[in-house]
Amino acid sequence: MNIAVIGAGAIGSVIAGYLAKAGREVMLVGRKEHVFAIEKNGLKISGIKGEETIRLKALTKLDQEYDLVIFATKTQDLEQAYDQNQEYLENGLMMTTQNGVQADNILSCHFEKENMFSSIVMFGATYVNPGEVIYNFAGDWIIGKPFTPIGPKVHELAAILGKSELNMVVSTNITGMKWLKLFVNFNNCIAALTGKSMQETFADMDMCRLSILLLREGVDIVKKAKMELVSMPQFSVDRLYGLTTMPVEQAAQIIHKTLTGLSKEPLYGSILQSIMRGKSSEIDFINGEVVQLAFAMRQQAPLNDQMISMVHEVENTGRFFDFEEIKKDFDL
Repeated sequence: MNIAVIGAGAIGSVIAGYLAKAGREVMLVGRKEHVFAIEKNGLKISGIKGEETIRLKALTKLDQEYDLVIFATKTQDLEQAYDQNQEYLENGLMMTTQNGVQADNILSCHFEKENMFSSIVMFGATYVNPGEVIYNFAGDWIIGKPFTPIGPKVHELAAILGKSELNMVVSTNITGMKWLKLFVNFNNCIAALTGKSMQETFADMDMCRLSILLLREGVDIVKKAKMELVSMPQFSVDRLYGLTTMPVEQAAQIIHKTLTGLSKEPLYGSILQSIMRGKSSEIDFINGEVVQLAFAMRQQAPLNDQMISMVHEVENTGRFFDFEEIKKDFDL
């Protein structure tokens, strides 16, 4: 099976790099600066597995049809990624990896639903420079079918991709798991406001309290909408509900311990990584998903709504908020 990965950011680079290291025929699609760096110096991955340089093929767009195409761009970039590569996207299988719950819906108008696979990335990575990423922490790579029942092909793909040193898990309800994963990514928005690593951001207990308040509001909206949440191997629905129902101070301590201990290297959330690269972020597809759901039910999600506005302000101005500003704006 020949595989293409579209998107040479943190996650796409880790996936392509370890597939290539395992001997798979893989091609990484990225911007010119990424392709140039990889062609010249190889793909450099550091982090929990040490430092290594992996040689692999990299181009600015697809050059042929591939058996499997893995979309590893941010959700907001999916349509552009499809448009730039559609010449060779007619017959192969495709897989999404994006945060949020909309990626499969966005691409469903372009592919036969039987050929669509969806996945959830639970490992962490950070983009450093073109052709250079950090693999911050290990975690499952969960695969399933978004629109049709799983079959033998899902297990076949899991076996192929699992040879990349990434731990594959097959899900019978990938959509329900994606709704739960939405809340795993909720904290990314707070680091995006501060412009600091997750470790630095959540060393401040007020930021941990804000995390719990955002989660409580989001979970309340999702419950009212009767959206199904499905437990993942590394994060259960009961754990989320426990965090949002226990006293705020107790829950904040858990957030503090968890997020300050995720990685020895500085870990920057996906939203902040986009902003640092001068790109729009996926905030509208994470916290924004809850706000849109609330609007559809004629409800409100004021904390998450305010968070989205503040993240967009950072995107537009390039100025991050200091901790005291955030505490004042959210009455912490």
